[in-house]
Amino acid sequence: MQTKAILWDVMDTLVADPFHDAMPGFFGMTLEQMLREKHPTAWGTFERGELSEDEFLATFFADGRQFDTAGFCACIRSSYRWIDGMEPLLSALRARGTRMHTLSNYPEWYAWIEERLQLSRYVEWTFVSCHTGLRKPDAAAFRLAAQVLEHEPGECLFIDDRLRNCDGARSVGMDTIHFEGDVPRLRAELERRGVLPAAAPSARE
Repeated sequence: MQTKAILWDVMDTLVADPFHDAMPGFFGMTLEQMLREKHPTAWGTFERGELSEDEFLATFFADGRQFDTAGFCACIRSSYRWIDGMEPLLSALRARGTRMHTLSNYPEWYAWIEERLQLSRYVEWTFVSCHTGLRKPDAAAFRLAAQVLEHEPGECLFIDDRLRNCDGARSVGMDTIHFEGDVPRLRAELERRGVLPAAAPSARE
């Protein structure tokens, strides 16, 4: 079935996720330490839009400890960057008129990504969990996207760095690409599907 729209995960697919380094680094912790001490459900609730930013920050740690929330937010806000090689790929897709939308588990901080990187030049911020109330890999998140875009699920290509989210998309009939950090390989997969034209072979010496 022809691909009519690409649905992109954002964090660690298009944009490097500050959760892995900037967040624990701010606290002088390793990621493992932060995972042990943070509240077990606050982040997911924040991503569904069920907590305000202030409520989330007040419950970031399981023990409710206070910290420099303004400094923490400034650190996160300044840390967003493109995955290497991803912006030129998006530009090539956009130049071909490919319809592209986010399908992202993320809180209201997605606006900081837009502010820093202007991601919407390439991909529309159409489906973000803080607005839809749905988080991947819930099949309802994928069904909603297809319904709103007025496409059959099989006409949508979903790209994500997490295999479980790809499994969720496949469960409703979407084509998927599991992104493993290799942009040239991703480009080759898009070429194989006819979403991008195949690159001309290099001239022999």
